[in-house]
Amino acid sequence: MSLEKISEQLNKLTEGKAKNLPPIESWNPPYCGEIDLQVKSNGDWFYGGTIFKRLSLVKLFASVLLKEVGSEGDEYFLVTPVEKVKITVEDAPFVLTQWAWQDDKKSIMTVSTNVDDEFVLDETHPLTINANGELYVLVRRNLLAKVHRNVYYQWADLAQEVSAEKGTELRFSSAGQQFSLGKID
Repeated sequence: MSLEKISEQLNKLTEGKAKNLPPIESWNPPYCGEIDLQVKSNGDWFYGGTIFKRLSLVKLFASVLLKEVGSEGDEYFLVTPVEKVKITVEDAPFVLTQWAWQDDKKSIMTVSTNVDDEFVLDETHPLTINANGELYVLVRRNLLAKVHRNVYYQWADLAQEVSAEKGTELRFSSAGQQFSLGKID
C-alpha cells in the first residue's frame, strides 16, 4: 500500500467538490495492511520518517481518518471507498491550537485545531480530562485534539475557582456548558 495511491484516490473523490468531510462511515473497504504513517503527539504527520510539509496533504488525510476502539486499545486508519490502511497515532491525531470568543458577552468559544477544524466548544465538542490530567476536545466522529499548553494557560487565566464535590476546580463556560481544567487542591 502506498501513500501516493491513497492520495490519488482521495484527490479523485474531492475534485471540484466543496470541502465537506467524506462520508467514511458509509464506506466498508477491505483492510489492506499498515503504512509507515505516524501522527506525533505534537500534531506533526510523518511518512517514512519524513515530515509532511504540505498542510493541504495533512488535511486531506485527516479528513478520512477513522478511529476504532478495540480490546487492545485505539487503532487509527485512513479509509477510502476501496481500501483501509492502519497508521500510528502517538496520542491524539489533532492539537487544539487556538481559541477565541465568538460574541461580546464571552459566552461562546470557538476553537480550532492544527488542521484548521473550527467549531464551538459545547456539549457536542466537549473538553475532557484523562487520568493523567491531560485535556482533550472531541473534534469530530470520535477523534480528539489534545489541548496545546499555550491554550491551557490562557484558559487557566480566564477560568474561575469553583467548589465541587471532589475539591476546588478551575472552570469556565462556553455555549451554556461548564468545562473543568481540573482540580487545584
